[in-house]
Amino acid sequence: MEAIEPAYGTATLLLIAAGAVALLLFLIMKVKLHAFIALVLVSVITAVAVGFPLADVPDALMYGFADTIGPVALLVAFGVMLGRLLEVTGGAQALADTLITRFGEKRAPLALGVASLLFGFPIFFDAGLVIFLPIILTVARRFGGSLLYYALPAAGAFAAMHAIVPPHPGPVAAAEALGGSIAVTMLVGIPVAVVAWYAGVMPVARYLGARIQVSVPEVLFGEINDGRDDSDADGTDGPEGEGGGKGSARRAPAFGTVLLLLLLPLVLISLGTVMETLVTAKSVDKDAAWVAFLGLLGDTPVALMVTVLVAIVVLGRPRASLPQITKLLDEALGPVCSIILITGAGGMFGGILELSGIGDALSGSLAGLGMPLIVQAFIISTLLRVAQGSATVALTTTAGLISGAVGEANLGDFQIALLVVAVAAGATVLSHVNDSGFWLVSRFFGMDEKTTLKTWTVMETTLGVAAFVVAAALWTVT
Repeated sequence: MEAIEPAYGTATLLLIAAGAVALLLFLIMKVKLHAFIALVLVSVITAVAVGFPLADVPDALMYGFADTIGPVALLVAFGVMLGRLLEVTGGAQALADTLITRFGEKRAPLALGVASLLFGFPIFFDAGLVIFLPIILTVARRFGGSLLYYALPAAGAFAAMHAIVPPHPGPVAAAEALGGSIAVTMLVGIPVAVVAWYAGVMPVARYLGARIQVSVPEVLFGEINDGRDDSDADGTDGPEGEGGGKGSARRAPAFGTVLLLLLLPLVLISLGTVMETLVTAKSVDKDAAWVAFLGLLGDTPVALMVTVLVAIVVLGRPRASLPQITKLLDEALGPVCSIILITGAGGMFGGILELSGIGDALSGSLAGLGMPLIVQAFIISTLLRVAQGSATVALTTTAGLISGAVGEANLGDFQIALLVVAVAAGATVLSHVNDSGFWLVSRFFGMDEKTTLKTWTVMETTLGVAAFVVAAALWTVT
């Protein structure tokens, strides 16, 4: 669906956007209206207020909703199935125990973050988060204290890699729009992302974890019943590693098995990324059957589906019958329905703001600011991010706006890579209620909206600012 012609000036559109956000927060935090209902209601009101023809409002609502809920529903569904299998069979505990043994309790958040950085290289933020969710929750449940100690380092690592480092779509699109090298952008982006994560996420996670108590949610840790007897109903006599198994058929899987299982989607998605890169470079025939097959396996939902099927065979079948596994997976989907719907509604709200022309009006008024190019890139991207929510839209729009100035400046690939980092940094900060990722994190970690604003939004902002500071420092010496 195409954006409408703005019926108002930039100032009026920004006031409408600010009013919509304020109304949404009021309905959710003060009136206590369910977040899904509030998001849909405010999306309708905003669409009418900015001038959408009434007949076009339903299509405008579906634009952001369908675009978000399609991939999110598949990722969350397959991810929670995999997580439930890992939890019930003791696989998550086995992996957590090994991490803790090797790194120690005090370094457990660091271990989770480093592992997330590695997994986050080819895997999108939301997919990585759902895959790592059982590990995060298992570690947090074992040690107690606030979930933030363990959740923020891992989630921040996935966010950093997704925003800054190719082959993720945002930095790739920005590098191409600015005429830069994808390879150089990757070589620059990886160390910047790691430094920004360590400086902008780890201290914040420790600070917030010490001051805000967030309990481990019951997304995965529901009642476990394997159909044997009452003593097994709570898992206390379940697989080895969860309370002492009842024989070889009930032993928890080995660490190596769990690690290989978690690496499977990483390998499959990487294959898809490699195929896409080779097709773009015309190194392989895109119509070749084997290329299409590997590309299909590398599609993130397909890769997760394959992983769940393998997990059923490797983790589930040695310990339970297929009907019992099916019942377990069916029960796992119930608690995440709300997560999927609310995340989709968040995408709906962001889509309305995008189609309303708020972003275009804002960026058009800022493109000619007389300031250093890297500062201009960061500010424009930040304002677009705040105005319409989507980090990818902020990345691509900002890159398009400054591409002319970049061409005139005759910059090298290294400087263009720094500009991409600056744009990505701006597109990371201030995640709030018009960002579908905000709602995904809120519901996965069992936080209300106020707590999510005080934690996730703050951490995203410090991460983005840290990335920009690194890029700006390097810019000054080039």
